[in-house]
Amino acid sequence: MTAWHPPTASPGTPFVASSRYPDPAIEVLHEKFLALRLFSAGVEQLYTGCRWSEGPVWFGDGRFLLWSDIPNNRILRWDDCSGAVSVFRAPSNNSNGLARDRQGRLLACEHLTRRVTRTEYDGSITVLADCWQGKRLNSPNDIVCAGDGAVWFTDPLFGIAGHWEGEPAPSETPWAVYRVDPQNGAVERKIDDLAAPNGLAFSPDERVLYVVESRATPHRRIWQYDVGARGALSNKRLFVDAQGPGAYDGIAVDVQGNVWCGFGSSGAPGVDPEGLDGVRVYDAAGTPIGHIHLPERCANVCFGGAKRNRLFMAASHSLYALYVNVQGAA
Repeated sequence: MTAWHPPTASPGTPFVASSRYPDPAIEVLHEKFLALRLFSAGVEQLYTGCRWSEGPVWFGDGRFLLWSDIPNNRILRWDDCSGAVSVFRAPSNNSNGLARDRQGRLLACEHLTRRVTRTEYDGSITVLADCWQGKRLNSPNDIVCAGDGAVWFTDPLFGIAGHWEGEPAPSETPWAVYRVDPQNGAVERKIDDLAAPNGLAFSPDERVLYVVESRATPHRRIWQYDVGARGALSNKRLFVDAQGPGAYDGIAVDVQGNVWCGFGSSGAPGVDPEGLDGVRVYDAAGTPIGHIHLPERCANVCFGGAKRNRLFMAASHSLYALYVNVQGAA
């Protein structure tokens, strides 16, 4: 297996792509990861200059990627043809997680307005969810659209904790995971027993839902649920436990069922984050098989590119990418 050694440069040093292959930043933890790693592909930094990068989503029909810069209150756009970065939307209401629905429209979790929205083809905004049983949501965080058109999202407290990612406000309802019914638009609470639910994703066949519990103690965790008719959830079980100072954030799943997790230090006092920042990869059984080391904590990931084999990583101040030998689940 490939051994990874921390860089000698001090924190804050500008990113420099590896000049050799295989890229030493791509660490093999299990031989299964060798089949997913491209020998002649390395980590690329596509942009830097954000305050907190989050929520990447790929638009294949336009060959561009959108992602959120939450404290700067904007959504940025990276163009695959030119490499140019521009502002897609500002203000963005401190948007966080982004996704597309089954018709290709942009879905956004907005901290400031405490709502989930859909951008229509003409640019107008439709509110999909902003309350549950008459009580305001906290700050919708991450989002995914299922094959049946249902929109699932997590709702922790991060956006109402201060002025940095939204506006301070009292919580009216416990943090939870919700589903917006595709037929009648009803907002259904599906999970309410996780400490700060964060990233979420479906298995390739959509029979399993993965949810990150980002404030679990003593370790951060990811849970699995079986998905039944009309989004019924059952058989809650532990998928992985960080088993140390690491913390999970946003996640994505590939066509083989491997789970790619934004990863970094949990921020616990006295914890040395050396070597934790990046993307941790698990197989469908929960075995850690690989780690993509980045110089910044990674918040969220998505697959994209012309062949859906490019992993985009929104990390702290920057956007990174890596070609891999597997496609993201459609």
